[in-house]
Amino acid sequence: MSPDVDFTALKPGHHVLRDRLLALDCRLFEAAAARHWPGAERVLPRLSRSANHGVLWFAVAAGLAATRTPRARRAAARGLASLSLASLTINTLGKRTVRRPRPGLDAVPVVRQLKRQPITTSFPSGHSASAAAFATGVALESPAWGAAVAPVAASVALSRVYTGVHFPSDVLAGAALGAGAAFAVRGMVPTRAQLTPPARPRADAPALPEGAGLVLVANTAAGSADRVRSLRDALPRAEIVECEAADVRAELEKAATHAVVLGVCGGDGTVNAAAEIALRHDVPLAVLPGGTLNHFAYDLGVEDARDLAPALERGEAVRVDVGRFACGGKQGVFVNTCSLGVYPELVRERDRWSHRIGSWPAGVLAALRVLHGGRHPLEVARQGRTRPLWLLFAGNGTYHRMGLAPGRRLDMADGQLDVRVVHGGRKPAVRLLAAALAGPLTRSPAHAAVQVGRLRLDGVAPGTLLAYDGEVTEVEGRVTLEKLPEALVVYRPLQGAH
Repeated sequence: MSPDVDFTALKPGHHVLRDRLLALDCRLFEAAAARHWPGAERVLPRLSRSANHGVLWFAVAAGLAATRTPRARRAAARGLASLSLASLTINTLGKRTVRRPRPGLDAVPVVRQLKRQPITTSFPSGHSASAAAFATGVALESPAWGAAVAPVAASVALSRVYTGVHFPSDVLAGAALGAGAAFAVRGMVPTRAQLTPPARPRADAPALPEGAGLVLVANTAAGSADRVRSLRDALPRAEIVECEAADVRAELEKAATHAVVLGVCGGDGTVNAAAEIALRHDVPLAVLPGGTLNHFAYDLGVEDARDLAPALERGEAVRVDVGRFACGGKQGVFVNTCSLGVYPELVRERDRWSHRIGSWPAGVLAALRVLHGGRHPLEVARQGRTRPLWLLFAGNGTYHRMGLAPGRRLDMADGQLDVRVVHGGRKPAVRLLAAALAGPLTRSPAHAAVQVGRLRLDGVAPGTLLAYDGEVTEVEGRVTLEKLPEALVVYRPLQGAH
């Protein structure tokens, strides 16, 4: 077999080192070809073929996404993004820079050889690059899932030498390029761990060995059974109450009277009720995400029992802001968002259909009905000036996102309401889309954004809907939105901030 490589860019003084490395590469290839690994003849060629065009990695990504856990889904997305960058780099630069022929197959047993031999150049290995890129991307987002994927990726890389289509150096170079692509993606799009919200202001909160003193109320309608089971295994001395949605508030009230720490597992509406009760009873709150969106828990850095249980046992907690709205004698709190205009109408319409067709289809149907239902913009007065609005959104803390859809809050105690409005006018759907495309711009013809500590709206028409953390109520007259700075003590892991 010929180690003929186009290394014309090397200086003459490098030829001796080059020849020695190529000779070593050939000897390692021949040693691998001569070695018999029991069972490998059946497995490795098939594994190598399954990785053609990234099919294997797309299947693994689909499996990760099917777990329905945020960490696994982010890991899958990062793995595929890393694979895409690695493939682009290999195909546009790698293969064209070093035109190395494939190894000869004389020393490779026929049973190992691929039925269809690659026709591209040998250096570097594209399969190895894709495998390393995917596995590294997954590991950067989720070390646990990365550890599960790594043996498969290593086996794919090994299979390329075992089947005789690459020299060992091709595989090593491809793997290095693939890992580099994953780190490049992380540089462009930071992982969740890199964006951990600041652990301030820290709060003095009781440590609960094995969960003693925690009373957690779980909304069974939110599909939280698996997460509750995980928390019960991690904290066997915790008291866990599982109940239907209609009984959640009553059980939270009962739990708050004797709990050292009030816990809750459910969606945003359930968490809202728990936060209001924890504030009133002056007890710390522990949130285990168990709903569809779980913005509050995720922005705290709590995704499952593996995050929450250690924080409870170590007494790791922070103080966070809470938003409050008031209208006449009516008032309420919100830990995520509060809004007026078309969004509350959308929430009410979605709730009307969700029990029949499911939450996501109901959301789509609600959007179509609300945006094309001949609605008129909301008329409100602020600072003595009346303006029509299609939407007013107030976030509890500054949201870092593109457009109007809630993204991430990096500081849960910044003292700010993140206020965004879509001005009134014709065609609400077009204006809402324009506002979303405006992204973080402070002003556009349809969109405005400002951060304030307090907001007062006058002249709100009777029957106007206000949505807060997924719940809906009616308001009229004067509506005041304000912040309660650092009002709530919430458990969250702080080890990354030490």
